[in-house]
Amino acid sequence: LLNMTRDEILDLAKQLINGDRNADYGEASKNFDDIAQIWGVVLNRPVTRKEVALCMAGVKMARLAKSPDHEDSWVDLCGYGALGGEF
Repeated sequence: LLNMTRDEILDLAKQLINGDRNADYGEASKNFDDIAQIWGVVLNRPVTRKEVALCMAGVKMARLAKSPDHEDSWVDLCGYGALGGEF
């Protein structure tokens, strides 16, 4: 990470999933259900909101493998983990 502490990363992730992102995309559980429905059509099988959280975390990990100093990806990874754990 460039300049953030673990507490700052977790606090920002919490702020984003409970504030800005929630305001932009609506309630996370509903948004992830919507994503799961679309992915289910593409994959031709049922997809759960937990699987959406896992896959989105995987996207962030793949990006971090190429750009490990990208703060936003670390924050987003924490956010997806928290949402997946809640679901």
